[in-house]
Amino acid sequence: MAKIKSSNLGYPRIGENREWKRALEAYWNRTISEEELTEKTDAIRLENLKKQKEQGIDLIPVGDFSLYDHVLDTSVTFGIVPERYNYSGGKVNIDTYFAIARGIDDAVASEMTKWFNTNYHYIVPELDGVKPKLVENRALDYYKEAKENLGIDGKPVILGPITYLKLSKGYEPNEFNQLVDTFLPLYVQILQELAEAGATWVQIDEPIFSTNVSEEIVEAAEKVYRVFAKEVPEIKIIFQTYFEKVFHFERISQLPVAGIGLDFVHGDSLELLRTYGFPQDKVLAAGIIDGRNVWRANIEEKLTLLETIQRFVHDDQLIIQPSSSLLHVPVTKTLEEKIDSVILEGLSFADEKLQEVVTLTKGLVTGRKSIQTEIYEVKEALGNLQATYRSNKEVREEITNLTLEDAKRNEIFSERIKLQEERFKLPLLPTTTIGSLPQTPEVRSTRTKWRKGEITDKDYTQFVFDQINRWIAIQEEIDIDVLVHGEFERNDMVEYFGEKFNGFSVTEYGWVQSYGSRCVKPPLIFGDVSWDKPITVKESVYAQSLTNRPVKGMLTGPVTILNWSFVHDTTPRYEIMKQIALALQKEIEALEENGIKIIQVDEPALREGLPLDHEKWEEYLEESAYAFRLATATVAADTQIHTHMCYSNFEDIFDCIDALDADVISIETSRSHGELVSTFEENTYTKEIGLGVYDIHSPRIPAVNEIKQNINRALQTITPKQFWVNPDCGLKTRKEDETIAALKVMVEAAKEVRKEQLTTQR
Repeated sequence: MAKIKSSNLGYPRIGENREWKRALEAYWNRTISEEELTEKTDAIRLENLKKQKEQGIDLIPVGDFSLYDHVLDTSVTFGIVPERYNYSGGKVNIDTYFAIARGIDDAVASEMTKWFNTNYHYIVPELDGVKPKLVENRALDYYKEAKENLGIDGKPVILGPITYLKLSKGYEPNEFNQLVDTFLPLYVQILQELAEAGATWVQIDEPIFSTNVSEEIVEAAEKVYRVFAKEVPEIKIIFQTYFEKVFHFERISQLPVAGIGLDFVHGDSLELLRTYGFPQDKVLAAGIIDGRNVWRANIEEKLTLLETIQRFVHDDQLIIQPSSSLLHVPVTKTLEEKIDSVILEGLSFADEKLQEVVTLTKGLVTGRKSIQTEIYEVKEALGNLQATYRSNKEVREEITNLTLEDAKRNEIFSERIKLQEERFKLPLLPTTTIGSLPQTPEVRSTRTKWRKGEITDKDYTQFVFDQINRWIAIQEEIDIDVLVHGEFERNDMVEYFGEKFNGFSVTEYGWVQSYGSRCVKPPLIFGDVSWDKPITVKESVYAQSLTNRPVKGMLTGPVTILNWSFVHDTTPRYEIMKQIALALQKEIEALEENGIKIIQVDEPALREGLPLDHEKWEEYLEESAYAFRLATATVAADTQIHTHMCYSNFEDIFDCIDALDADVISIETSRSHGELVSTFEENTYTKEIGLGVYDIHSPRIPAVNEIKQNINRALQTITPKQFWVNPDCGLKTRKEDETIAALKVMVEAAKEVRKEQLTTQR
């Protein structure tokens, strides 16, 4: 019998009902102790392991759990703590750990950015002058925990040294090899201690090799894994890649490791096998089940793919697993009671994906006939989903007939801006916020009561209007120039539109971690997308009726809605993006017709969606810019279009930002401590821009001088007439008191710099 194993790369941390989130936030609010937090999160972690054991997974990951972020976990493993936190060595305590991620009164949080091309955010390690030391072997602790409590001989998961260092900041490129030499013995120590404890398999994650890495990086990997093989020969290392194809595969496949993990869902791993073959002395860990989407796998097609893969390996050299960690999908679909039954049958969350892995493993080991029942059930479910797939002939014809001119405003920016200045008469360095305002427990509980039918539609609308009324007054009192209605009626910036557009469905419990304790519930796109009736007009018009200051209409852009949804593969992604853009175009026209003359179309996920392979960038960026312009092309010249983007390496997409043709763009820069400004020093940008001047992901209140410093740093490159002052993101997750305090500081800082600029101009 073939010795094919089933495996998992990582399991969602949040718990079926987000117990993890509630425990973290309770600790941050000081309503539970550190001991209680530990008890609660230990229970979640052990339950996660138990479920995987019961599913029949052979290689169960341990060490994939985190209290915030696995990259941050790697940093504290080596005592990598920025100097501003007054760390004195030894195991990093929990409050320092959270301070790095969230900031404290006298120390800003570390930079946070996207994990490759996902909506997960990691805390960027700061290596400036650090002297790393192994202060806590987390992988060992979790391995022992699983073994002692559940009898699980787990597979420790470690973020690899090459990927960790490439994701870090605070060193020059020519220092990379020196840093590799510094960290190498520490990784060896981790592996040696695992070996002594009895660990057999270790998964070392190196997703950086799914990007266009240089020869130097490959050489560094060859050196690192030669040392691992020499110093810890008893450990079977799986060199794990995921997300797309592996660059330099011909060399990576020859590393002295026991196994190579490849993603057979995204990229072209099968073509790599056909071109280069696969070493006969290694195990191939084949990522067959999509770890980043929620649609059920076609078991018959996947089994055929595995049978093809088998031609390149011996039977005892194959592991079947998801394509990536299941961190990126919800926990289980068993809690879903309200979703359409046909759609539900077509879904597969983390628990269901593990069952798919086990089924495929059984099919290969004991033959296709042994899983014939499962094959039939899946075929029936997918057939039913296809039969009820909503195809909108009118929308498809509209997409087919689109031209370049359809995505072009009638007037160029230099003409539009004159009309907009005349209409709005804003001061120098106008202030605004990004869109959402604090969603208090009262806001969330009232929405829950309304959804459960415990209060009427009329009562709920009145509650939302009361919140809008109150916050328009607060914003006026703070003296913000361009206001927002606050989005109190919205659960999430993407899910809200998923509830309104045709072709979408939403879940009740489909939560996925985005950053820290922040979880989102991506909607499902299962059909052609279209617009029925106004979605945001009522609240925006009401807010505008309360003030003489402009109030922004707030929408989520087509690229972000696509990237932050679970999209069925029936229709090409770029076609769906255009469908969303056309639906948004109709919503924008409705806002404009009702007197809303500043409309923000947020695209925080534009950079995130870039393919890891640079050769695919041009098409993606062109399609993304076209979709955004298509959504906004029909507005009048004196209607001002804003957009917002989150944490990114913006130098990669600068031309695309310009090609959006938005009148004003706001971009995060506070956590990168002004580093983004250099992008605008090296490129000419003529439109208006707001570089976020304080970090909303941290509860700390910034000082006036701190914000002034951020503004003045930007004004070295961007002219005062171009520059807007705003937070770096929406304020939904912040508390009211800290939000009001921070906005007051922001406005005070803006006024002081405005006065200084006007004095200088005289």
